[in-house]
Amino acid sequence: MNGLTLLALIALAIGIVFAYRAGRIAGRREASAGPPPFSLPQVAVTNSTADAPAQPVPPVGAPDAVDVSRAAEASAEAERLRLASQVADLSAARYERDAFAEDRRALLSALADARGETARYRQLVVDFETNAPPAILGGPGSPDDLKLIVGIGPMLERMLQQLGVTTFRQIARWTEHDIDAFDAKLAEFPGRIRRDGWVVQARALHQSKYGERA
Repeated sequence: MNGLTLLALIALAIGIVFAYRAGRIAGRREASAGPPPFSLPQVAVTNSTADAPAQPVPPVGAPDAVDVSRAAEASAEAERLRLASQVADLSAARYERDAFAEDRRALLSALADARGETARYRQLVVDFETNAPPAILGGPGSPDDLKLIVGIGPMLERMLQQLGVTTFRQIARWTEHDIDAFDAKLAEFPGRIRRDGWVVQARALHQSKYGERA
């Protein structure tokens, strides 16, 4: 081994020693300084909605479609209930009106019967007081109590007697032409003959009194 080689080895050993010491010194400095601050990696954020069309944002406080639909259904239900109540009220009023009309017809019929009975009993009392034979004992052709016909009172009876009508048979045989003629003669009571059914009543009274048809 020559001298140059020896010098080179010595120089290499000295370099290694210096490098080792420099590394240790640098390690101590880094340990005393602490770890470097952590920083987040820069991540590129891509806005995937940048190119998407903008969605309309409903105004604050505006009702949505569900609330509007529920409000409409509630309003329709309230209207249906109101109409149903009105229909029920109308039905009840109609029922009361029909019942009142039926009661009125029954009362009018009873009144007509009472008037006939009253007139018949009144004539019996008059005949008894004047010692005249009762009308029910008279024969065909004798004057009848025309007041027994509903719609004929004392005044109409006198007017009919003046016109020559004194029996149920005469009235029972009236034709439509006769009804028109006597209706014209009884101008104070227009339409009374047909309205009260004199002809039908006279037929029934004649058959009841004499036991025969007029």
